[in-house]
Amino acid sequence: CGAKLSTQLEADGFIILTDGGGIWENFGKPNAREMAKVTPEYLLGTKAGASFPGSMGPKIQAAADFVTDEKAKPGAWAAIGELKDAAKILTGEEGTLVTTDVSTPGGVVWREGRSGPAKKPTKEPHRYG
Repeated sequence: CGAKLSTQLEADGFIILTDGGGIWENFGKPNAREMAKVTPEYLLGTKAGASFPGSMGPKIQAAADFVTDEKAKPGAWAAIGELKDAAKILTGEEGTLVTTDVSTPGGVVWREGRSGPAKKPTKEPHRYG
């Protein structure tokens, strides 16, 4: 797992690049909003990603595991975002930063001015007949 390897390498951060962007509440719905910065406790407490156990769920779990690992460096952070935004993830302009250092009540900072992405269409099973 990338989180364990990053901890063993004594990395300061762990970046997960995906085709789905950062972490969203109500993904694919009109009231979706993206997290800019969030604590592992918030993610685990709200079961973020639980509706997507084969895609975003494991990424969120890995990010939270890296940040909270007892062997992690002090101030360790993780980030999840889209591959094309890799440079902007590092500056905080894109993606979601997972860290214990979130100063807002509730442990989450929402990204302003973003409407939710549309859910990717699922493929219908082939019908032969």
